Amino acid sequence: MNLATIIDEHPAAAAALMSRQRETTYGELRDQVARLRGGLAGLGLEPGDRVGIICANNWYFVASYLAVLSGGLVAVPLNPQSPAAELTAELAAVGARAVIVGPAGASAFAQVDRAGLVDLEHVVTTSGSDIDGALDFDELVAADPTPVIDREPDDLAVLVFTSGTAGAPKAAMLTHGSLLANLDQTQRHPGRAMTADDVTFGVLPLFHIFGLNVALGLTLRAGAQVVLVERFDPASALETIAERGVTVVAGAPPMWVAWAAMADADPAAFATIRLALSGASKLAEETTAAFQDRYGLRISEGYGLTEASPVVTSAVERGAPPGSIGRPVPGVEIRLVDADGDDAVLGDSGEIWVRGANVFAGYWHDTDATERTITPDGWLRTGDVAVADDDGNLYIVDRAKDLIIVSGFNVYPAEVEEILLEHPAIEAAAVVGVPHPYSGEAVKAYVVVTPGRTVEEDEVIGFAAERLARYKCPTKVNVVEEIPQGMAGKVLRRQLRSA
Repeated sequence: MNLATIIDEHPAAAAALMSRQRETTYGELRDQVARLRGGLAGLGLEPGDRVGIICANNWYFVASYLAVLSGGLVAVPLNPQSPAAELTAELAAVGARAVIVGPAGASAFAQVDRAGLVDLEHVVTTSGSDIDGALDFDELVAADPTPVIDREPDDLAVLVFTSGTAGAPKAAMLTHGSLLANLDQTQRHPGRAMTADDVTFGVLPLFHIFGLNVALGLTLRAGAQVVLVERFDPASALETIAERGVTVVAGAPPMWVAWAAMADADPAAFATIRLALSGASKLAEETTAAFQDRYGLRISEGYGLTEASPVVTSAVERGAPPGSIGRPVPGVEIRLVDADGDDAVLGDSGEIWVRGANVFAGYWHDTDATERTITPDGWLRTGDVAVADDDGNLYIVDRAKDLIIVSGFNVYPAEVEEILLEHPAIEAAAVVGVPHPYSGEAVKAYVVVTPGRTVEEDEVIGFAAERLARYKCPTKVNVVEEIPQGMAGKVLRRQLRSA
């Protein structure tokens, strides 16, 4: 088996991708992937080698992703908007042997500390980049095709960086089997199945698991077409949806908030849409109601996480109550577990535990974190708290962890705090998530200034922006005399949130 073979059985003339105003058929995509696979093999890359992919939502990403997988290599999709320091750390953490850099990632990668990447042997870039020693992408795509490398279901396919269910960011190990299982599980959910006639609006970032295995993976599995969008703009997005006859839209809450607030939008703008899906973080019920009143389209929420490849539940089926994340997709087991480790009484809240073939294989080179997250009998402890109604519909009520979710992206406070403490004028720091009308949550920092020094808010924000992806950076910084702590020295984040 090999996850990349999901494109193999579809008609050669059927449209697979629309990227940068250019259509790619399944026949063309298969040929391009086979040749790029041959080009990568010609570099001496071997099954199991990690290959970074620093591309936006475009043809370059899709061709690279499928070529890496089908060559038996391990794809490591990274945010092309990340600062060089973050890209350097992530590539080093997984021991990447090669990296493919698209147009959107060239600027940041040009600043990457190549000397610190001892395993990196090959850099492949698109035409026009000025990265020293880089290979030309077009030359690799012109190589002779090579066969798909067969893999076992437990073989590693993708490493996705996530804040995890606890701890600092780490690479989640997703296998060919777990990713394919989740595609099939989601396709079997009542009302959720995609068909070859569908057209997906592919705006979710492909370095994020929601975009990678839902927007892209499900579409290719069904033999449908994905319209790849590199940057979201509410008005132009509506034009694209109408022009391309889009039928499926999946996105994080900020996208739905933006559309709901468009006073001048045509009420019939979503007339072609049959599935409107929201995930990555909680969608406010007011937004759902306002959107349906304005456009006559119901947004269905779901729940998932990187470690579950990612879909766990979906509210697509008829009868799912407003505010619910629905029921588990077929093949996925769920328990709600109380503080004593027992199943919660019906009506009481409990931590969501997940079990199924879609559960990840653990965190890359982090046995302790893996053992804290996956129980000996295979249950994934999500850290999210939910309650179930009499019909089995789930409702998210809280998070058991300190995770901050900004526009659907996970931010772990410890990572941001560690960066802030590198500033010479900051003696102590604590970070919390605060409500934000557009992104759901925003990062707010509290800092204690080193005696004899001063620091301005803009300086702290700029310092973080040079070292962290934009969504992880504080948008507000408060200077305080001390960080509140409990008797055991744990930061009292709840006290900071209420300050």
